Amino acid sequence: MKTPGMRFTASEKLEIIKLVEESDLPVKMNLDQLGIPKSTFYDWYGRYYEKGFEGLQGKASARRGKWNKIPGKQRQEVVETALDYPEKSPRELAFHIIDHHEWFISESSVYRILKANGLITSPAYIVIKASDRFKDPPTRVNELWQTDFTCLKVVHWGWYYMTTVMDDYSRYIITWELCKNMCSEDAERVIKKALDKTGLPKQNRPRLLSDNGSCYISGDLKEFLYDEKITHVRGKPHHPQTQGKIERYHRSIKNIIKLENYYFPEELETHIGAFVDYYNNRRYHEALNNLTPADVFFGRGEQVQRNREEIKNNVETKTGI
Repeated sequence: MKTPGMRFTASEKLEIIKLVEESDLPVKMNLDQLGIPKSTFYDWYGRYYEKGFEGLQGKASARRGKWNKIPGKQRQEVVETALDYPEKSPRELAFHIIDHHEWFISESSVYRILKANGLITSPAYIVIKASDRFKDPPTRVNELWQTDFTCLKVVHWGWYYMTTVMDDYSRYIITWELCKNMCSEDAERVIKKALDKTGLPKQNRPRLLSDNGSCYISGDLKEFLYDEKITHVRGKPHHPQTQGKIERYHRSIKNIIKLENYYFPEELETHIGAFVDYYNNRRYHEALNNLTPADVFFGRGEQVQRNREEIKNNVETKTGI
């Protein structure tokens, strides 16, 4: 979480506004957890609903607007891309265009083009900002994994429990499983699948971060992790922000999965699998410098950033911007 006095980007302000709007908690409680004064939040809120995304930008950013210099063909391409990917925010669309269409456009230009075409109604994404970071954050892939359960319902079958192993550094979902129960055997099984998938030798095993659920404090799991040479770290009780990344992931997947009813576990598994594929390979994360988790996990991030910089420099050279 940012410290007092630090600036938020327009995207971060928009995400905070949507989080507070969607939350069941009182506004003050949300803002206290985020460390944001009420006066600051309501200033953002008023400017956003008066001027949209542009109202959340600084004065210098607002004056820079050169979106009208974008040729009509490319403006139409932005609209068509937005219609093809309605789940993407203006930020995600901008980086999708840079990476896949190989021409540069800013997030603010995407927003203005979509607004001019009636395609902006409300923020298209929700991010929960953890109030505290893990005290010893990782500096590389496979240094720290997070794991947790969350519940999802199948009509006439009851509750099922999705257990996930996420790489903390890249946010990549290494593996997941839909379980009928939420016990230590289920936790062991998905952790073992993650170990098999990554092929990490025992002398180079990650730390494992979990909450204090009964399956994670069991003697059986402790013995399993000891045998696998995995150091187990548990978050502070009643403080899920310690596992903020996997908590945010659960919120993201539930926002999509809960839009439908599922009548068979296999049907739910299919939809979870599709979302995990999207999340890992096509969802741009602002906290990852607008890379996908797969870009970071598989070491492609630096090359993607170089490609983007080259595309941007080519545009600036041709236009003199």
